[in-house]
This record gives sequence, structure tokens and C-alpha cells, in this order.
Amino acid sequence: MGFNCGIVGLPNVGKSTLFNALTQTIAAQAANFPFCTIEPNTGRVAVPDARLDKLSDLVKPKTVTPTQLEFVDIAGLVKGASKGEGLGNQFLANIREVDAIIHVLRCFEDENITHVEGSVDPLRDAEIVETELMIADLESLEKRYEQTEKKARTGGDKEAAVRAAVMKPIIEALKSGKPARTAAPDMQNKDAWKQYQMLQLLTSKPVLYVCNVDEASAATGNKFSEAVAEKAKSEGTSAVIISAAIESEVAQLDSDEEKKEFLEALGLEETGLAKIIRAGYELLGLQTYFTAGPKEVRAWTFLKGSKAPQCAGIIHSDFERGFIRAETISYDDFIKYGSEQACKEAGKMRSEGKEYVVQDGDMLNFLFNV
Repeated sequence: MGFNCGIVGLPNVGKSTLFNALTQTIAAQAANFPFCTIEPNTGRVAVPDARLDKLSDLVKPKTVTPTQLEFVDIAGLVKGASKGEGLGNQFLANIREVDAIIHVLRCFEDENITHVEGSVDPLRDAEIVETELMIADLESLEKRYEQTEKKARTGGDKEAAVRAAVMKPIIEALKSGKPARTAAPDMQNKDAWKQYQMLQLLTSKPVLYVCNVDEASAATGNKFSEAVAEKAKSEGTSAVIISAAIESEVAQLDSDEEKKEFLEALGLEETGLAKIIRAGYELLGLQTYFTAGPKEVRAWTFLKGSKAPQCAGIIHSDFERGFIRAETISYDDFIKYGSEQACKEAGKMRSEGKEYVVQDGDMLNFLFNV
């Protein structure tokens, strides 16, 4: 199961520098001019999880496989993107393909790095991108709504009726300057939710704001990042403070010990990658379960609320199709007792059926028959 986050923002806010640091590659050229990134660069990164390390210490497997998250570095957007300005059409097409948006905002002053708008103002920058996305969504919906509504009214098409009912409040929200996600239907209404997802709206995607600050502000933030944090709070989302420059330096260090010492010297407890991964997981509603044996200890990503058969299917479709039960041990119990056998003897292994909702940190062994 793959999940990806598109890194977006205006030109020269630090998107490609951040992408390079996160993926520890030089795939994305970083330069001081707009549209440096033309084709979206993609990189998969291991998700840091201290639980995986502890499990490995106990089980001592031949291999340890973390779960991964994909980042997509998308070309910078400018005013008029919804009308095709700059690389607008390409930007909008690329962003449509991602699961969530990491919106990088420049929160530092530097006269040597040009700003496409002439000054540093992260709230204005955020509004530019949001407005372009909302314009694109509104134009897309208005073209489709009239036809859909007519089809529902005159043709008796029940599916079209549901789709029209979903589209109408979203159009009203967009016209009032609010993103589509503010008018999303209740997820419990499965028919409406299905139609909502099929619309593939740009502003329906969850957003995480990333404040790219100077090195001196990496631990404390600054006036710019504080303003972004207030905006994020008002929207019910999160803002993460990172310094792309620091992340770039950390990525060049060889050992974990060197990285730790470097971060501590700057008053930081963890890398920006760890912050973004954690916030990104929460944004997408993701959790992790584990499988452990002498050959491999592995982390698997699943959507919060998934049942045991669905989680089994992440490993292989046969596991879901022929699911019998899941032998389950909580992570805390496994760490406390030290092994699967010890957990069995202590009565800490449970047999869970098809309706079991998998919990974050569960140690699972699936039994199946096909």
C-alpha cells in the first residue's frame, strides 16, 4: 500500500532543497530561479520508528524492513497557474495524483535568494497557492454540475443525483473562498463519500504546512512560522518548523551518532524528516503494524480503522481472500515479555477474527487458506 505526499509551494521557497534532504538524494536540482523543478521528482524514504529498532534487538532477524512514505517534488506554482501561467497546467496535473499536500512556505529573510513576489510573507504565499487550486476546482465543478444536475433531474439517475448533491455545497464553499474539504460529506454516507472521492478535487486533499526557517530559528521558530501555526490551527491541520538548510547538512553526515551530535548542538531533538513523517502519518490517518520472525522484522502501513483482513491484504491479496484469523500481540506486551512464546505462555496472544480493527503497534501473524 503506497501513500505519497506532494511537496508544493511558490518557486524558491526551499521545496527541492527539502526534497533532497528528505530523500538524501541529489535527484532534484536546487537553484535560485523559478521552475528549476519541471518534472516531478519522486523519492521513497524509510519511516523512522524506534519500535522497529527495539523489536529487532529482541528478535535478531536477518533483515529489518521499515515502512516507507513517498515524496513528490512538484514544480513551483505562480499566480495564474489555474489559467496555465508558468507551469500551471503541469503543476495541477501532478498535484492531482498525490494523497496529501506538504505546503512549503518560506519563513526566512535572505537578500541573496529572490522571492517571486518580491518580499517574504508566508500567509500571502499560502493564499496564492490555495486560490489557484480553488479556482481550478471551481471551474472543473461548474462545467460538470449543470450536466450532472440535469441528468439527475430528467433521467432519474440516482448516482447522478448523489453526485449533484455532493457537488452543490462544494461549489458554494469554493465561491466563498473555502477549499472543497470544508464541504466534504460525512464519511459514514458511503455513496456520497464515494462520489466526493471520484471528483478528484485539488482542495479536497489534506494539507500540512512546512515552515522553512533560517538555521537560527530552527529550534524556536520566528514571527513568520508563528503566523503560519495560527493559520494551520484555524484550519484544523498542523504546521511543522524545519530548516531545509540544516536538513541538507544532516543528510551529508555518515553516522547516526554524528547526526545526533549535530542536532543537539543546534538545540534540536530530531530531524525535520521525523517531524514531517509523523505529521504526515497523522494527516493521512496512517498507522503501523508489525510482523516479526527470524528472517525479517517488518513494519507495514495501514489506514486507521482497517480490519484484520484488509491489513492482511497489504502483505498479499491471498492473505485477505483466504483470511482465517490473526494471531495478535500488542507491541507493549511483546517488549515486556520478550518473545512470541513468552507472550503465549502469559496469555497475551489473542486470536482475532474478520471484524477485528487493527491497532497501531499490533504484532500480527495471519492464518489463511486459499
